[in-house]
Parts: sequence; C-alpha cells; structure tokens
Amino acid sequence: MNFTPSPSDMIENRTFDEIAVGDSASSTRTLTPEDIDLFALVSGDVNPAHLDPAYAETDLFHKIIAHGMWGGALISAVFGTRLPGPGTIYLSQDLHFRAPVGIGDEITTTVTAREKKPEKKRIVFDCVCVNQTGREVITGTAEVQAPIEKVRRPRVELPDVRLNRRRGFRTLLSRVAGLAPTVVAVAHPCDAASLGAVVEMADAGLVAPILVGPEVKIRAVAAAASLDIDAFRIVAAPHSHAAAARAVALVRAGEAELLMKGSLHTDELMHEVVAADTGLRTERRLSHVYIMDVPSYPRPLLITDAAVTIEPSLMDKRDIVQNAIDLAHVIGIETPKVAILGAVETVDPSMRTTLDAAALCKMADRGQITGGVVDGPLAFDNAVSLEAARQKGIVSAVAGQADILVAPDLEAGNMVAKQLTFLAGADAAGVVVGAKAPIILTSRADSERTRIASCAVAVLMAEARRSAARDVVSPVPPPDKGDA
Repeated sequence: MNFTPSPSDMIENRTFDEIAVGDSASSTRTLTPEDIDLFALVSGDVNPAHLDPAYAETDLFHKIIAHGMWGGALISAVFGTRLPGPGTIYLSQDLHFRAPVGIGDEITTTVTAREKKPEKKRIVFDCVCVNQTGREVITGTAEVQAPIEKVRRPRVELPDVRLNRRRGFRTLLSRVAGLAPTVVAVAHPCDAASLGAVVEMADAGLVAPILVGPEVKIRAVAAAASLDIDAFRIVAAPHSHAAAARAVALVRAGEAELLMKGSLHTDELMHEVVAADTGLRTERRLSHVYIMDVPSYPRPLLITDAAVTIEPSLMDKRDIVQNAIDLAHVIGIETPKVAILGAVETVDPSMRTTLDAAALCKMADRGQITGGVVDGPLAFDNAVSLEAARQKGIVSAVAGQADILVAPDLEAGNMVAKQLTFLAGADAAGVVVGAKAPIILTSRADSERTRIASCAVAVLMAEARRSAARDVVSPVPPPDKGDA
C-alpha cells in the first residue's frame, strides 16, 4: 500500500530568490525540564544552576537556565525548518539575552529577513524571542547561507528519547545527612572490593567501621589497594567462619548497630545471624529488600524477597510483606502500596501463588499486616503500569502505582531485580531486614552509588530503632489533671 504524506508531514524551503526583505517566520515552544537535561547531555554543561534540584528553590534556578543553549537552538530550528528551510547553513549570530528564561516559559521565536547579499546568496535576519507575557528575552541578528535549489521533503519523525535519571538514592542520602556515623561490624573484609566499600562508606560519613577478621591479611589488602584504614578498629578472627560469629557477637553486645558482609559467602554470615542462641533473630522471618532506583519509574521501587527466603510459606510471606512495609516507612513512604506478584490477576486454585496473594490481602484487611495497602495477585505489568491495569479493567488502589513488589519466591524476585538492573538501567541498593540489626549485603558488581545507598538505608533503619528506643525510655507524660 502506498502512503502519500499530507502537507503537514512535509517541509518545503524557500530559496534565496524567493525570499524578500521583510519576510518572516515564527515557532513557539515551552521550556521543560527534559529540554534542560537533554541539552546538558549533548553539550556537557553540568552547571548545577541548570540541573540540580537544590537550586529550584532559588531565583538563580529560574534566571539562568536556558539562554544561549536553548534560545540559540530555537532560532536555528526556525532557519532549518521554516525560513529559509531545508538546505540552510547557519553562518554566524550576534545575540543578546535580555531577560531570564525558566522552566514553563512559552517562547515564541521570530526571524525576519533584514538584508540580502546576492553575491554569496546570504541573508541577514533579525531574530527575536519573546515569552508568554510579550517580554523580549533574546534579540539579535544571524546570517545564513540560503538554499538556491527547491527542496520538499517529508518531516523527520523524532526519536522517543527517555532520560536515565537518578532520583531516589539522592533522596536517601539527603535523609542521612547530618547524622553521626553509625558503628558497623564488617565480617571478613579481606579483598579490595569489600574493604574498599567500607572505606567509601566511612569517607561518606555514614559509618564508623569495626573490621573483623585476620588482621595481617586485612592490612595487607589495604596496603595493596592503597586504602587508609588506620582510623578503624580491628577485631582479630582467624578465618571467615570465626569472623562472621565475632561480628554477630559485636552486634548482640551493642558494640555495633549494623552488620555488613565482607568477602565471605553470604551463607556463612547468615548461618551465624540465624543461630538460635547466638544470632540476631527476632520473632520475624528475615528477608531481603532491594530498593530500586528505576529511571523510567517515578518513585523508589522495593522488591522482596530476592536473596534470603527460597520458597516462602504463606506465613513467611506475611513477614516478608510486613518487613518491606516497615522499611518503606523508614525511607519516607508513609503508606506504601504493596503488590503481591503473580502470573495472572485472578485467583486460580491450581496456582498456589494466587491463593497466597488472596490470603495476604485478607490478612491485611484483618490487621495481620499493617501500615500499607495490599493487593494481589497482580502481574508485573499491572503492578507498575496504570495503562496496563486500565486495559485489564483492574480497579485497585495499588495497580499501576506500586511501591513494593512482593515476589512469589526468591527466583522470581531475583529475576525481576536483575532484569531492572541490566535492561532498565536501575540501581539496586539492598538490605536484610527482620533481624535485631540491619544487615548490609554488598556485591563485587555493585557500583559505589549502590553500595553507599545500601549503607544509607541501613543507617536510616538504625536511626529509626534509636528513635523508637528513646520514645520507650522517655514516654510523653500524661497531662496534668490537677487535684480532681
């Protein structure tokens, strides 16, 4: 089937001979945050006054943003698409920036032919950009090489560009700013990756480390990697098993508030954590929570359990859900929306995960799960996409806007988290919850940003525990009722 473009789908130029002095063309565009980010990306302009949300509360943010880079591009776009149009070569400009341009401003750009230079087929244009109030923000002149041949071409469809923004971890770090370093017991930090992660966290002011393991080996690793650990306390332990036990004991004794995995296997550390008499277990099932910063998702996304419980029972899932809700509160999500994931959105007796989802929802209704809004079963698309939920006719306070995704088992949770990391460009901080202290499990594959974020989450949990303990020790006194 042949396709004939409509006139609006075509761009046609005006040659040098067709343009008269006084001819003009205009276009209007509104400045968006995406415009600023895209220009920063292609130009390398990372001026904080243009990009940092911290400046959004100042006049500076609104006054500086988009003069040269954006205004000049608007003028160039009029030359290239309207007057003269395709085939135009932009030669020079003399622009003056008369007033600030900020996000949300609607700018109308007009170019008017001022002088023709027949010998070289050049035209000088007056250029003016005005905002929505009619105020001139850019004025000046520009000279172009006008086309001499007629060109009529289909309008090029612009690509769908999605910016890979990082939001959530910046918020996490802002929440721990100003807190005193939290003491962390690090089990067997005997390679450059794990010891380097500890140094990063200490340099960020988040933790005061206690290094637990073979002292000679730890110091040798530090020297080989040029890591300064002179300020850190070292507790000697002959090997990884002993280091895990000693680190857990330090937390039990109150000498440390956080536990961190070094270069030993996760199973070694968790074996000591769950030990009946010497570990850190509570009445709650331990579970792991990823806090995902997904560029295409508008809020932090918690995924659980992807690292600890292989095949959770219904009651295990109850604890996993409650652990995740409690963590969401700590990082500032007041009433988290919890999606119990499944392959389908309806309860099917042949699929245990859908029965568990329905039971968990009823548990939430009856107060066995508190602090969040729980719904399921929900397929992944219906949990995170409002459009997908609408297409399925799902009416839910959670569908399309989940804060927490509860996987049916470890395999599914791990796959979801890894797919978001490696296909969607997400960052994944992680922490083990449900124990007497937060547990940081770092990986060699983690970026510095991810390791710092994982530590920040654990520090916030420790601070929340301290606050809760202070409230218990110093309850608010009852009001004075006088002598009645």
